[in-house]
Amino acid sequence: MTLTPRFETPYERSGVLVPGMPVLEPGVERYPVPGGGSRAVAVEAGDEIAVLDPQGLQQGELVIFAPDGRSDAGMLGASGAGRPEGVIAALSGGTPSGARVARALDTAGFDLGRADAVRIFDEGSRPGDMARFHAACDGLVILAAPGGPMRPDAQDAPTGLILYVRRASLRNAKGGLKPPDPLADPIHDFNIQPGEARSYEVKKGQYIQILDVQGRECSDFQAFSLRALDKGIERDIDPTTTRTLMGALYPQPGIFSKYWSVDQEPLVEIVQDTCGRHDTFGLACTARYYEDLGYPGHVNCSDNINADLAQYGIRPRAGWPAINFFFNTMLDETNAIGMDDPWSRPGDFVLLRALTDLVCVSTACPCDVDPANGWNPTDIQLRSYGADQSFSRSIGYRKTAEADVEDTKETGFHGCFARHTRNFVEYNGYWLASDMTNHGALAEYWACREKAAVMDLSPLRKYEVTGPDAEALVQLCVTRDMKKLSVGQVVYTAMCYEHGGMIDDGTVFRLGQDNFRWIGGNDLSGLWLRQQAEERGLNAWVRDSTDQLHNIAVQGPLSREILSAITWTPPTQPTIDELGWFRFTIARIGDYDGIPLVISRTGYSGELGYEVFCHPRDAAAVFDAVWEEGAPKGMLPLGLEALDMLRIESGLIFAGAEFCDRTDPFEAGIGFAVPLKTQSDDFIGRAALETRKAQPQRKLVGLEIESGIVPSGGDCVRLGRAQIGEITSAMRSPILGKTIALARLDLPHTEIGTAVEVGQLDGQQKRLKASIVRFPHFDPTKERVKGNYG
Repeated sequence: MTLTPRFETPYERSGVLVPGMPVLEPGVERYPVPGGGSRAVAVEAGDEIAVLDPQGLQQGELVIFAPDGRSDAGMLGASGAGRPEGVIAALSGGTPSGARVARALDTAGFDLGRADAVRIFDEGSRPGDMARFHAACDGLVILAAPGGPMRPDAQDAPTGLILYVRRASLRNAKGGLKPPDPLADPIHDFNIQPGEARSYEVKKGQYIQILDVQGRECSDFQAFSLRALDKGIERDIDPTTTRTLMGALYPQPGIFSKYWSVDQEPLVEIVQDTCGRHDTFGLACTARYYEDLGYPGHVNCSDNINADLAQYGIRPRAGWPAINFFFNTMLDETNAIGMDDPWSRPGDFVLLRALTDLVCVSTACPCDVDPANGWNPTDIQLRSYGADQSFSRSIGYRKTAEADVEDTKETGFHGCFARHTRNFVEYNGYWLASDMTNHGALAEYWACREKAAVMDLSPLRKYEVTGPDAEALVQLCVTRDMKKLSVGQVVYTAMCYEHGGMIDDGTVFRLGQDNFRWIGGNDLSGLWLRQQAEERGLNAWVRDSTDQLHNIAVQGPLSREILSAITWTPPTQPTIDELGWFRFTIARIGDYDGIPLVISRTGYSGELGYEVFCHPRDAAAVFDAVWEEGAPKGMLPLGLEALDMLRIESGLIFAGAEFCDRTDPFEAGIGFAVPLKTQSDDFIGRAALETRKAQPQRKLVGLEIESGIVPSGGDCVRLGRAQIGEITSAMRSPILGKTIALARLDLPHTEIGTAVEVGQLDGQQKRLKASIVRFPHFDPTKERVKGNYG
């Protein structure tokens, strides 16, 4: 059987689809290779090897080494191209994947300088193109996806490849998955089968990795202070103390990351979590649980924990309080605890660090009578690593349910903002500052309103859309007219599904006749563009450039003055002083030889402002140049809390608050981005939007709230006992001296001046008096954005 580009399918049984559990044919293994990175995989004679280019236009380079160190492209049935420059460049680029491959080569004693490379996709490729090879001997295969840094004004972003290996001998005949490679050289490395418990000792500073090998499997975890045990005292993780001190159902990587004992001693902290959905409410499964369901004698985790901890003299308990990693529990409106299948995918894990010497115990839950383990208990892998290892904090991010998990990344500007704060939160797969130590959100807000502020907006998703049909593709997928968009111009627009619900809002940059850049809030918008190009056979490519373009926003009345002083623009480009609203320029820091930039006159603050795009490797130098000029003028760094205040006052919408895939642009308050009268071409969702505009049901409005209480997003808005809408965002406005909100209401009750009430508690027992007002609440004519500060 031959590998095909579309052989991964979602798990499906009896009408139940599980996209998060992709199924590969028996014997097939999958290895993602990041753009600019590499991957090494051991192969055996007869194995089939395939390389897939998901996004198109990404070259690949393949090398094979025999066990004796020889390298010959003929071992893959291919013609050689000599020295593997792409692999060598990928390994020297400082990426984690390159470091792993370099270690593998050093261990085996293989010399890349004498290797024979196979070049893949040299003539260009379409999304989904695949190259196939067969291994003639045992060996080590290395695949690189070479590519250098992308200039801000270029569109040649290196993108990922996927390496597939079909084994000639099916070593996993039952279809089970092997545990992924360890994160480092492990101290402990053992597999726990369902219905087993395993205890182990961990020293202070060492790391514990609990890994769900097959996916949808729970693992109870408990840890005891070894010092306390030596004194005959049992001090283990107390879920209630942990919830109270951390202010969350369970800790997450970041500031609030520790698990505590009843004595309020921290025992472990969570460093990485690729799943993000666990349980700290229920006990580990008990004999009584199964007995009450009619299954007396069923193996259970509590009895297993008792048996294994007996060697430490720990007293048995009928039910063990535990951190049940991957167990998916929830509270409903009646305070009942429910459960469903776990969210964990194959290979998901949590990584913890011991804060004192510990005795730990882990299980693989045997429950097969409810959804706790997806009705199919499987194995857990337990590993520990030395205290000399270093692992960055990470909350796993996936672009879609079926996508590969990615570590939380630091933007190119992270170190610059870290000089001003430790308070970083995860945002769309990146660490962003929440506020600044010694300043705080209010001071940052006023700096932006009165002087200038600089903020990190690098997590915005960037996609390069190129090719002869690029204009046709973007025209099809967004609501604005791309035929009217000039080179050097930016336009704000919406992207919708066929039913009119929004995928995203964002901006389109036109870099050339057939060159566009989409910048939005989430990856779904870029993936939607690529999907439409493929399904409609358009001659256009959509490539992810998010990791090649990081950006800060310089906002506030002094932003033009600051950027004008530090940038140079060629004669063919507008200067900062000349740059019009929703235009961009190609610039450099300092002079002709300075760091290349793209600067757009756009922002998310309601003030005059600019966004500055550069490659991440140049980010620190760009920030320093801005800071050196801006700090003496009163500029402050600005975090997410202050940004939210600025955007609510200015009536700027946010995904998950003002819109979702059930909200059309008119209901989201951006009907101006859907010019149905002047946009004559068809676009996805047009027919539905024409119907929705003719028959509107809901409208986004502004509210002024009489009290100083700030409602939460989702709080109901009522007229008498009837609910007529909900709050989308709210704040106490510093500049207006009022509590204000944005709300989506049923159309008959949206007249300015209408008195309404915001319901809290159950919506009936507590009401906040409010009235509908014009929005944006602040600077509704956009004079400040235009630079008019009269």
